Amino acid sequence: MTDLTPGDGGTAPGGGRREQFGQIFRFALVGGANTATFFAIYLLLHPWMPYFAAYTLAFVLSMVGSFFMNTYFTYRTRPTWKKFLLFPLTNITNYVIQSAGLYALVAWAGMDTRIAPLAAAVVAIPFTFLLSRKILIPGTGGGPAPDGAARRSSSTV
Repeated sequence: MTDLTPGDGGTAPGGGRREQFGQIFRFALVGGANTATFFAIYLLLHPWMPYFAAYTLAFVLSMVGSFFMNTYFTYRTRPTWKKFLLFPLTNITNYVIQSAGLYALVAWAGMDTRIAPLAAAVVAIPFTFLLSRKILIPGTGGGPAPDGAARRSSSTV
């Protein structure tokens, strides 16, 4: 087992209010960088392979990059294999919420289809933030962690 040091975000699992605002800000920066990275990879791969293959590979590569940016920069914690394997849940959650939101905004609220995806994405951000925080910082969701459990991880990536 690897103990996280205080500099790795291993002290208080949730941090104070100021730290949470910092995490939200850094999460937004990572999201922007991740989107740009995804699109750049997609554009680089697109001439060499079918568009859907380029899309899929760019999505997977940017998701891996997002994992490391969020662990080291947003939440300041160490990556572990467990976190790495759970992290795609954040993307699935984001996709489901955005898709449902898009449908609701267009079909029920009559929102313009050019603007609705952006509104749905904004609605999904808090859910994605909270889930990624719960995955990447043990003990931040669903009550207090057992004594010392918030600072332990099984192995690092």
